Amino acid sequence: MAAAEAPDAGAPPAGAPGGELARITDLGDLLVASDVAGREVVDRAREAVEQQPGRGLAEVLREIGVCGEAMQESVARAAGLALERIDREAVGESDLVEKLGVAVCRELQVIPLRLQAGRVVLGVVDPDDLIAADEVRHKLGRSVHCVVVSPDDLAATLDDAGRAEAAASEAAGPGSLEELMAGTEEDDIEVVETKEENLDLEKMAGESPVIRYVNYLIFNAVKEGASDIHIEPQEKSVTIRYRIDGVLYDTEAPPASMKAAILSRIKIMANLDIAERRVPQDGRIRAMVHGRKLDLRVSTLPMVAGEKAVLRILDTRSIQVELDDLGMSPEMLKSWTLQVQNPHGIVLVTGPTGSGKTTTLYASLGKMDRKKLNISTAEDPVEYHLAGINQTPVNAKIGMSFAGALRALLRQDPDVIMVGEIRDLETAKTAIAASMTGHLVLSTLHTNDAPSTVTRLINIGVEPFLVGSAVNACLAQRLVRRICEHCKTPYETTPERFDQLSAKGHDPASFFMGGGCEKCRGTGYSGRVGIYEMLLMNDDLRDTVAGNPNAVVFRQQCVENGMTTLRSDGFEKVKAGRTTVEEILRVTDAVV
Repeated sequence: MAAAEAPDAGAPPAGAPGGELARITDLGDLLVASDVAGREVVDRAREAVEQQPGRGLAEVLREIGVCGEAMQESVARAAGLALERIDREAVGESDLVEKLGVAVCRELQVIPLRLQAGRVVLGVVDPDDLIAADEVRHKLGRSVHCVVVSPDDLAATLDDAGRAEAAASEAAGPGSLEELMAGTEEDDIEVVETKEENLDLEKMAGESPVIRYVNYLIFNAVKEGASDIHIEPQEKSVTIRYRIDGVLYDTEAPPASMKAAILSRIKIMANLDIAERRVPQDGRIRAMVHGRKLDLRVSTLPMVAGEKAVLRILDTRSIQVELDDLGMSPEMLKSWTLQVQNPHGIVLVTGPTGSGKTTTLYASLGKMDRKKLNISTAEDPVEYHLAGINQTPVNAKIGMSFAGALRALLRQDPDVIMVGEIRDLETAKTAIAASMTGHLVLSTLHTNDAPSTVTRLINIGVEPFLVGSAVNACLAQRLVRRICEHCKTPYETTPERFDQLSAKGHDPASFFMGGGCEKCRGTGYSGRVGIYEMLLMNDDLRDTVAGNPNAVVFRQQCVENGMTTLRSDGFEKVKAGRTTVEEILRVTDAVV
């Protein structure tokens, strides 16, 4: 749940039964296991959730007729929160509901119960609500700890509060018209033209349409499998785009009048300064979407027509990929597995941003024995949390650089060290020193191909003989879109392209493409697969590296030594019917 502070969130609520039920965290499975609802009812509710973005499973189940105390006990257990009955007398004596407003409580389906240790204990009906706790925290100016309450209990308490609020208002009375008008002159209020800088963006960002739209934006992005959300202001409009399978697609945009409020809403959720629109800002949103805990990294940038925001969706499921499923050929997979099992040396993964380097490194760490090895990482930032691995965040603002983190890790008796990125000479030298003193170091570089990784290290200042002796392997990779299996058809192309492919020894008649269907949004592609180029260092190549070779000459020698290029590996996947010629040509150069 976004912005909620819930200590011991992983433990079952007080009074929850133990055994198998305590280990089930999915609400639907809990309801079935507890005999609160049948599997058919739960499945029907899940279908309704898929068809109606913005609604939670618990909300739909209540509408179907699954209700009562047992339902809320399962809701609380699935969220790892306590279930409480509302003490109406205590709530009535508190001024928290009055400060938040009965209407807001009804809309968000929450109620502030009490203050405890400086925090608001907030009763919620649906713990999976993306916004409620964040909204209360913002309006009351205090951190929030959530507990689960029953919807009937909440409704009855808010009815009492609403009647008390109406009675107090009636008792106060509005006063006579003459009293209201006394002392008011015609020129007391001057109507001026509204400009963006005069708008109360904080108030606008808290209005229901803006909240619902931002919720929908995130909810739909996760549903569509997007990795990023781009919100781009134009002079008289706003463009919303999702990055799906590495390609940006336009989606339905909101009215231009909402663009400033949408950006402010996102800033509030990410704890950014909504009043500052002149400098870039970075933040983070933690949310529960589709029953999955997600982190969204938020970046804002001032533009001519307003602020642009990009939300990177970090989903743990996306990196829970086995090394065997990345798309490497059997020979390359065997070689890479041997490299990451070496006791020492440097193993590097290279490619542009978004090419899957982090996934490859995490999958490689997953092949290691975490019980017998001390595996440590230095990352900027730590995007995904891995069990059994010591992960250190890098923060240059406080002097915690990659090199500094790496030096500290070397004093922690490590066996394997993963460095998020080698960016400078200091980090490179420290990593090489670690690899030559009995440690296996895994890291990334931004280069276009595998041989360039070696020459890049030399160019940033590392002695060539150190590079030659320390580096064991370099893996360059790209991600290409996979042909949709639901609309896979024989490849169709122009006669010119057919002749070009045939001249290079390919058989285009055996290739495939995607025709486009509802499953793939008419693109012909669904999902992605990696293409790879792996350089394995041998004695001949080490001798060449020690002589500080020219990049072009060194690459040619690597190919002569049997290195499969990115484009060659890509065409093997084209022949296997996994991707298309156009995809390989899109992500690779002719020389790679």
